[in-house]
Amino acid sequence: MKQHGRNSFFVVGEGVIEFDRDGVARTRHPAAAEELRRFRFSRMGPEGPPLDEGTRVALATAMTAAGGQPESADPPVPAGFTYLGQFVDHDLTMDRTETRLGEDVTLDELVQGRSPALDLDSVYGRGPDDPIDRVCYAADRVKLKVGTTSPVGPPADDELVSRPVEGFDLPRFGQGGLTEEDRRRPLIPDPRNDENLAVAQTHLAFIRFHNRVVDELALRGLTGRRLFEAARGQVVRHYQWVLRHDLLPRIVDPAIVDDVFTRGRRFFEAPRRGRRPVGPHPTMPLEFAVAAYRLGHSMIRSQYEWNRVFNTGTGIPATLRLLFVFSGTSGNFDPGSSLADLDNPHHESVDALPTNWIADFRRLYDFTEADRPDLAPPAGGGNVTMRIDSLLVNPLDQLPAGTFGGRGTVFEEIQRNLAFRNLTRASMVRLASGQQMAECLGVEPLTAEQVLVGNGGASLDALTDGQKDAVATATPLWFYVLREAEFTGGLLGPVGGRIVAEVFHRAMEGSRTSIVREPSWRPTLGPDRRTFRMTDLLLFAFDGKADLLNPLGD
Repeated sequence: MKQHGRNSFFVVGEGVIEFDRDGVARTRHPAAAEELRRFRFSRMGPEGPPLDEGTRVALATAMTAAGGQPESADPPVPAGFTYLGQFVDHDLTMDRTETRLGEDVTLDELVQGRSPALDLDSVYGRGPDDPIDRVCYAADRVKLKVGTTSPVGPPADDELVSRPVEGFDLPRFGQGGLTEEDRRRPLIPDPRNDENLAVAQTHLAFIRFHNRVVDELALRGLTGRRLFEAARGQVVRHYQWVLRHDLLPRIVDPAIVDDVFTRGRRFFEAPRRGRRPVGPHPTMPLEFAVAAYRLGHSMIRSQYEWNRVFNTGTGIPATLRLLFVFSGTSGNFDPGSSLADLDNPHHESVDALPTNWIADFRRLYDFTEADRPDLAPPAGGGNVTMRIDSLLVNPLDQLPAGTFGGRGTVFEEIQRNLAFRNLTRASMVRLASGQQMAECLGVEPLTAEQVLVGNGGASLDALTDGQKDAVATATPLWFYVLREAEFTGGLLGPVGGRIVAEVFHRAMEGSRTSIVREPSWRPTLGPDRRTFRMTDLLLFAFDGKADLLNPLGD
């Protein structure tokens, strides 16, 4: 599960849906052993009708058209939540048994390791004793490794950026790598978390959070494996609390979130009277993975106020393209790279993140929410997300090949368009339409006019009458979820919000460490026993110090 574009899906009750080079799908029955060795998908709704390629191209082009897109409405959503959401997606779909097939994986590990769970497997992998994942851990096998940035040349008088800084990049293979791509490769269980700089710095924050928790628990006399397990338990519970109380209410109608987490699930793997109890291992609904949780693509900005060096005031903002460049999985750390250079895994450059690209977290999150006005960014220097709607910023029509595992392959240019990729994947797995899911969830569907006209999102005027009719009649679920958000204040509504909230609840319930199964648990690392936000996590991870949350200064 380390690439976004899967070549096959094992859908429980259906079999293996596979695609050939031309994207033609077929379904076959898996062998008994194969059923255990595949990540488990499921359906919440029925199969839906595919959308023809011409309509997919037209709709994707409309969704990534150049033009204005409103920022998140009142209250604004700090831009860091876009990439926290991406980090969560990779955690949900991390397959920690992937590299160990046929080796020392117990049946329980095999099934659990291939189930969606919110337990930070993308950070911990299979743990410090695993022969492969232990490379991510420090010598004590308790803490996680951190990396050191590369010093930057000119301006020579800028002392802060002209030196390497330990602890502000992901750990990397470095000089031990055989190729340029290998040297830049991150020493983390899931390299997707280094596909853009914002998610990479988010992953680094979780590494630092774990290491700080280790330091705190070591003061109580814990050592070795007991210390590691206690720290991981603390980290995972606090992480789940952040998702439940800080992330979800910012992207989903809070009434839906509260209903799901207080009254339980009604649709996805919901316990029902007179039926067999829900098993311990969740599946991943295609409706979530291929549509509803791709809401974050709409939240992405085309550029960011990143730090003291890269912002609109200096005339060099951190464009989305540069966030791809300064990563190891999609980029090469060379700011002069063309798209062809990014696609070339052997492009020569430095082996680690340049020091001048360290994140200023004050610009990504609002620390005044945590009563830290001293950590407010400079005037005009903060970032909020784009509103969740059906219009994406147009740099997303030119993805580097590394973002979808395309380096070294031949593909059509339309494959770089993120919207086209999403619509095509949904069509290939015969995903239910928005109208079908509204019926399944018992809610009133959007009208044809709402689908076609929207409320401040993508304009479909360029589509032909036949294409408009196809979109209005059987609306692709991803587009439907985003269109629905336009009429619910920029939050996921009755269809998209219900899918996302219920899958989060189930993924927490099915995790080995779970605040859903421990409803009396309360956070201990925040300002009180009821509060722990992403800002609190960052404050703890970086010792609450401005020079660590923003090492380059103002």
